[in-house]
Amino acid sequence: MKIFAVGMNYALHNKEVKNTLLQQSVSDTSDREPVIFTKADSALLKDSKPFFLPDFMGQIDYETEVVVRICRLGKSIPERFAHRYYDAVTVGIDFTARDMQKRLREEGQPWEICKGFDGSAVIGEWVEKEKFLDIQRIQFHADINGKTVQEGCTSEMIHSVDRLISYISQFFTLKTGDILYTGTPVGVGPVAVGDHIEGFLEQRKVLDFNVR
Repeated sequence: MKIFAVGMNYALHNKEVKNTLLQQSVSDTSDREPVIFTKADSALLKDSKPFFLPDFMGQIDYETEVVVRICRLGKSIPERFAHRYYDAVTVGIDFTARDMQKRLREEGQPWEICKGFDGSAVIGEWVEKEKFLDIQRIQFHADINGKTVQEGCTSEMIHSVDRLISYISQFFTLKTGDILYTGTPVGVGPVAVGDHIEGFLEQRKVLDFNVR
């Protein structure tokens, strides 16, 4: 099982983290290649298990994302056929060690440690994609301690789900059970011990866990 993730796929989030692409519009950035990274399989956290805060890593931020599940073997998939290769969606949290990420960026180092550490890829309950009229029109949000802290819509993605799957499959053979985090909208922030995090697709709660 492979965990793929996408960086800088929502324009307002890019501005939030002061990325250099942000001076351009979404249409200007859509022809750029997606930013892809991976997480170790030990990063996966599911079944409402608690996330244990690794405080030695500095500030840990939540990044709420729509996650899709790969359902068949594929390589070099044309974008027009990409919809056949995933069968379910959910909400996930891509935890990021923000202080460490900033340092690694400044040093030109890879992101694996700040993005792929144990428990950093939280996923909720899977929902069949047929439950939604359009994968690119799904509203989603996350609540912490009963308050909505981040919300977005997949229509705001710079690179669509089908585009991402087609692109990734040029380099990696996709296999049944692989998962893809599709990027986070504006509104990321730190978590603390004792936080209760819930994630929603439209109005359906699919994610529920605690930070310890």
